[in-house]
Formats: sequence, C-alpha cells, structure tokens
Amino acid sequence: MLITEFISLSLPGLVGMLLAHVAKTVFLTDRGDEILDNCASNVDLNSEVLNYQGSIHVRELDWMGSWPPSTSSGNSTCHKSYSWTSSNVEEAERAALLVAADVIYSDDLTDALFCVLEKLMSLSPKKVLYLALEKRYNFSLDDLDVVANGYSHFRSYLRGQEDYDNLKHGSSPCFVGKCLDLSLIPQYVREYERGNDVELWQIMYNARKPNLGDSCD
Repeated sequence: MLITEFISLSLPGLVGMLLAHVAKTVFLTDRGDEILDNCASNVDLNSEVLNYQGSIHVRELDWMGSWPPSTSSGNSTCHKSYSWTSSNVEEAERAALLVAADVIYSDDLTDALFCVLEKLMSLSPKKVLYLALEKRYNFSLDDLDVVANGYSHFRSYLRGQEDYDNLKHGSSPCFVGKCLDLSLIPQYVREYERGNDVELWQIMYNARKPNLGDSCD
C-alpha cells in the first residue's frame, strides 16, 4: 500500500520520523509542552540523518477533548506552535494510516481514545490503525487476583472479523481488530525483549451493515 498521508496518535518518535520517508505528511501527537518540545527537538536533530521526504508536524492532541481539535490561525499572535490549523485538520482527516503505542493503561483514557478514533476513522478515506501495547497487570480487590483490567477494557471495544461478518444487517458500526503474529515481524533492536505480553493490533472501523433491502446506488 502506498501511504500518502499519515497521522500518529501518540508516542511521537522514531516510527513517525521513519514513516516520513514514504508519507506525504506526518502528524506526531501527544499532550503537554514539555513532551512536545522534546518531540520537536528530536525531529530537528534527526532531520539530516533521516533525510525526511515528507512534512512532519508536531501537534497537541488531547483525547479528553473532541475531534476535530480546536484550531487557531497560523498567523495569529496568540498561535501556539503545537496548535492545529484548519488545513492541518483537513490533512489529518485524509490520512489512511494511524499508529499508536503504549496508550492502553487507563480505562478513562481508553474510552476517550476510542471516542476520538470513532470520529476520525468514520471519515473517508478508509483508515487502518496499528496499535502496539503491553499488558499492564495490577492486583484487583474485586477479583482478588492480578489481572490486566485495562487490557480487558480495550478488548471490549473490538470484534473479530468473523464476529462482524455474523452480525445482523443494520447492526451498529464497530471496531474490528486482529492481533498480529509478532513472530512474523523482524526484530532489529536485539537489546529489547518483546515478551509474551507485547501485542500489535490491526484495527479498522466498519460502518453499519446495510439492511438487505438497502440500495447499492
């Protein structure tokens, strides 16, 4: 697949910068000036080494807000360097690929993330999200055991492709996810141990299944 535009939802860093080799536009997002300053500095420091072919924009994206994010005029005196412009939002909404990593750790934030994803991924063109995570285990008083509740909450948002295919026509839109086999993906950083709790998910947003009587026109 030829990637023409790309938006990263979190963990701005090397992956997003490398994708600027094949993407027309890359948006690296997080929240907080200190984190965003560090991201912008990394982009600048690596520009000559990585020789980006596309444009990279560092932008603040608060999932507790809504999509689209609030915008400001690029020539406004109160314009923040990490604020979105209207043209930024339009470009991001044309993205075909989204990437996120290490974003599943709080149920409230997971709810907010999927709220943003639903609004963004329901727009054309069809989008795919690759989400990397590591299960986080904590002792639960309700379960009296060590469980990965955050992971379970994340999984509650996803259906398998077979489950979606078996849904009745007219069913509500939903996210369809597939856990990828990491053994098929080469590992180039040997010092990092993936472990059994690291997963990579391919996620798409499928619209409502049409009723049998719906027109195809």
